[in-house]
Amino acid sequence: MTYEQLPDEWKEWLALTPMERFQKSEELFAQYLAMGGSLDPDPDPTSPFYDAQAPCAVPAYGGTGLRVLRRGAI
Repeated sequence: MTYEQLPDEWKEWLALTPMERFQKSEELFAQYLAMGGSLDPDPDPTSPFYDAQAPCAVPAYGGTGLRVLRRGAI
C-alpha cells in the first residue's frame, strides 16, 4: 500500500511528530480506562505459568465485566 492509498485518518497520524503521537496515545488510553478498560492481562492457557485455579478479578456484581455502551437502534 502506498502513502496515497492510505486512509486520511492514517495520513493525519503519520503527519504528527512522535511527541504528538505519544500525547494522543495517552489521551486514547485514558479514554479506554474511563470506558471500563482493564490493565489486567488476558489469561493465556498456553503459558507455562498459567494456573486455571488462580483467582482472577471478577466484577463485584458477578457479571462478565463487559458493559453495554449503547442500547436501542443505531
